[in-house]
Amino acid sequence: MSRRRILVFAPAYLPLLGGAEIALREIMRRLPGYEFTLITARLRPDLPTEDKSDHILVRRVGSGRRGDLWRLVVSGPSLACQMGPFDAVWAMMASYGGFAALRYIKKRETPFLLTLQEGDSFGHIYRHVWWCWPYFLRIFRRARIIQAISAHLAAWARRRAAQVPVEVVPNGVDARLFSPGTAPAVRQRHGIPEAAPLVISVSRLVKKNGVSDLIEALAYLPADCHLMLVGSGALRTALERRARRLGLAGRVHFVGQVPYEKLPEYLRAATVFCRLSRSEGLGNAFIEALSAGLPVVGTAVGGIRDFLQDGETGLMCERANPRAAARMIARLLNDPGLARELGRNGRALVESHYTWDTVAIRMDSIFSRLTEKHV
Repeated sequence: MSRRRILVFAPAYLPLLGGAEIALREIMRRLPGYEFTLITARLRPDLPTEDKSDHILVRRVGSGRRGDLWRLVVSGPSLACQMGPFDAVWAMMASYGGFAALRYIKKRETPFLLTLQEGDSFGHIYRHVWWCWPYFLRIFRRARIIQAISAHLAAWARRRAAQVPVEVVPNGVDARLFSPGTAPAVRQRHGIPEAAPLVISVSRLVKKNGVSDLIEALAYLPADCHLMLVGSGALRTALERRARRLGLAGRVHFVGQVPYEKLPEYLRAATVFCRLSRSEGLGNAFIEALSAGLPVVGTAVGGIRDFLQDGETGLMCERANPRAAARMIARLLNDPGLARELGRNGRALVESHYTWDTVAIRMDSIFSRLTEKHV
């Protein structure tokens, strides 16, 4: 039996790193019964225009600049039409990928799956699409099925999409890779004493992730407590300046971007994971921290509420309130028994609901239903 062909439109793909990019790789590689053709924006001139491995073909459009996102919308559908018929179209997010899928199905009527991975606030999204709002809504209403990674995004989709079926299938984690353990070498590399409390946050350094709030929270914690920030972003210089102003330069460690496979090592070096998100579609970094057995502190926003149950799988604090965050972190530092219990509960939750194998099975069911009437 020949493989069913799935056409994928995505704004970006690996090695560009983000939750959506990891989700695409992990789901596609676990479903060898399908042939995936992924068309994406090139965004960097050093990336090849084509990659092929087993049942996955990646085609990158553009010259390696930011404007390639619009090239995906304009030229991606025409490129796809030259590559033969497909059994289904899969758009990653209601943005450039969704607009490209709309243009494709106008040319070739094909069942359309929309995946919602949006992490920005709905107000932020509206400010970017108000000028084409009717066309934006059409992304939701032309989909045959909408898959959202959290109940928060599913509710948003239902407000936009009349009778279209909406299913919640979260992102996952490789629980074998992100496993509990210790990593003293990480502390040694960054000059952090082995016995010192270490709070870690894996995050793009952007406003929505509340990194400035987390740095301020450190000022309310004991003087031997350190903060490690893993990730890059436009706010790094401003955040370094803020740490210096607060007298925390020696306790805040800006690691920058690290290879994905190295992230578990950094998590194992930490005492507590904390991200003070102001908006969140789901929050892959939280799931990875839970998988590594870390106690987690987060804000009650967006998709975080799907997995972070206060006092059971983590601790919740008020959004944009560094003092409240510091109180929750201090509670874990002062109560190792509670920290261990939350870490065990978080790991158990991941193993039962958030592995990529479980996610892939559920996505296979969606693809089967999407394509069965089209074959």
